[in-house]
Amino acid sequence: MAETSIVTPVDGGEDRRAKRLQWRMLIGFVVGLLAGLAVHYGVGEAPWVDSLTYVLSKIGDVFLRLLFMLVIPLLVTALIIGVAEMGEMRALKTVGLRTLVYTIFVSSIAVTISLLVVNLLQPGAGVDPALANSLIAEGAARAGSIIETSREAKAGADAIVAIVPNNVFLAMSENDVLAVMFFALFFGIGLMMVRTPQTQMLKAAIEGVFEVAMKLIGLVIQLAPIAIFCFMFNLGAQFGVDLLIRLSAFVGVVLLALGLQMFVVFPILLKTLARKSPIAFFRETQEASVMAFATASSNATLPTALRVAHDRLRLPDRVARFVLTIGATANQNGTAMFEGVTVIFLAQFFGVDLTLQQQIMVMAVCILGGIGTAGVPAGSLPVIALILAMVGVPPAGIGLVLGVDRFLDMCRTTLNVIGDLVAATVVSAGVKDEPAADPAAG
Repeated sequence: MAETSIVTPVDGGEDRRAKRLQWRMLIGFVVGLLAGLAVHYGVGEAPWVDSLTYVLSKIGDVFLRLLFMLVIPLLVTALIIGVAEMGEMRALKTVGLRTLVYTIFVSSIAVTISLLVVNLLQPGAGVDPALANSLIAEGAARAGSIIETSREAKAGADAIVAIVPNNVFLAMSENDVLAVMFFALFFGIGLMMVRTPQTQMLKAAIEGVFEVAMKLIGLVIQLAPIAIFCFMFNLGAQFGVDLLIRLSAFVGVVLLALGLQMFVVFPILLKTLARKSPIAFFRETQEASVMAFATASSNATLPTALRVAHDRLRLPDRVARFVLTIGATANQNGTAMFEGVTVIFLAQFFGVDLTLQQQIMVMAVCILGGIGTAGVPAGSLPVIALILAMVGVPPAGIGLVLGVDRFLDMCRTTLNVIGDLVAATVVSAGVKDEPAADPAAG
């Protein structure tokens, strides 16, 4: 079955516009951060700073809300069409099985690296207790709400049952991405199995919704440089570099673990499994990296990742849509690594000696947590609170890392998004007789 290209192929003009947008995003990032740091160290606690950061935070919130408003329609239509265009169940099994095996394998590598690094460097043993207590006190209120959220979260068999929605519209309104994805996957299978003139019309209508969502998101993305400026200004103005210095050991270990996955594991996977130059890959995915870092949300970056997969990486649409929409929730290497490092870090700080069996359990829960964590800012914190309670570490200790979570969230989201694109590249390379996106196609 010939592949239908839904996303408008890139031409020279669109390529230039994409590059200009990328540069504007980078400029917004740098200027916003520098301006924020200048305000933080220049005027400090001036009353107008709080007002300015409040206004800028609302501007950033509007941008994210516009993206989230369109992400659910995009995710549903992309996954339905991606499944339907497989043509037959055998093709879906092939891509789905490759994606599942890849996700579990690479997530296991990611969590193993994070646990090895944090056990080797012991960052929790070097935190000043007085400083730690003050940081925990500062984050007590937010930590309490996170702990409460983790208690409300479903676990075990209930979590598996909750993946199947009894009302898909309610699941959409509650941003229950796993349930929405299950519906889209199931509906796509039905659309693939029933081939009548009516279902072809329905498929064309869903493709139309996808095109409209992509067009609207393209308009929203033009606001990204402004939103990125707001995000980075607030980060610099509110925190400066003090928190990074105060928790430098923890931040350093997290960044080291993420860096090993990004710049060692991913290049090896690209070179050996996809026969793809890592340098070319990172160059072609720069736009997705900037968007992921700025928004700290895999879901908000999904439209950009889909466009990069089509326009820059030239991946087959049906494979890329399937892998990227699934990966936005299920293939979150950075989240799994952050959860593992944070749990062991807090265990070290509180003097809780975790056995090898307990650390293996932490590793398993982090892999599952990386699959089930919402792809939104700070989505991993309730999972961390749940794991802490499981291994006997005071969950309130999560307040120790809240101050640096936003920065680390931006870093791990970048790894998540790039990891999804690596997965799409590897899976596409392993699917035979799958035509790549043709830039000259109509």
